[in-house]
Amino acid sequence: MNRARRDVLLAWSGGKDCLMALARLVADPDWHVAGLLTTVTRPFDRVAMHGIRRDVLRAQARALGLPLIESELDWPASNASYETGFAASLATARERWPGLDRVAFGDLFLADVRTWREALLRRCGWHGVFPLWGEDTTGLARRFVAAGHRAVLTCVDTTQLDAGFAGRDFDAALLDALPAACDPCGEQGEFHTLSHAGPLFATPLRLRRGISLLREDRFQYTDFLLAGE
Repeated sequence: MNRARRDVLLAWSGGKDCLMALARLVADPDWHVAGLLTTVTRPFDRVAMHGIRRDVLRAQARALGLPLIESELDWPASNASYETGFAASLATARERWPGLDRVAFGDLFLADVRTWREALLRRCGWHGVFPLWGEDTTGLARRFVAAGHRAVLTCVDTTQLDAGFAGRDFDAALLDALPAACDPCGEQGEFHTLSHAGPLFATPLRLRRGISLLREDRFQYTDFLLAGE
């Protein structure tokens, strides 16, 4: 007898790690991904740190065939405002999917971040799922590229990585060029990404590269817009 799959939401930043988590969940017979959960900042309408525009997030969700639940945060965002917005999104999700109580994250090895997430979820009556936890990030990054997933770097922390990496494709050439101190998945915040094509996308996103600029004297952002805008 086939075992029933459990519904799970996926915390969605638009980057490669959450896409890898989605791929892992889709391949696992124990899970069914009900939808994506994201947060955007006001007034910028972007994912914090990644800098991904709201309309690009929605285009990703359409191409992936999944509903997207959005919460909004005032900028500058704080842990308190994130927790409030995230809790509101979970309440919205439970109205839509009664009984749903699992959220998956693409976290890899930062134990303090996982502990914080799990504490927040417990307060809201939810549980965390971490399908990529503890995996070797070098192998994970290489498998992402080899599987045909496609992403670009949208933000680089210039205290950890040269600003010239912003806007580049996340591909084998980039992985070869990363300095030894840089985590291949950027788990220490070295860089953030935007996923735009691959085996989970019904159609690739049509993007055009926008301006690149330095913010806070530290973070080099490269903007990506939907083609035609």
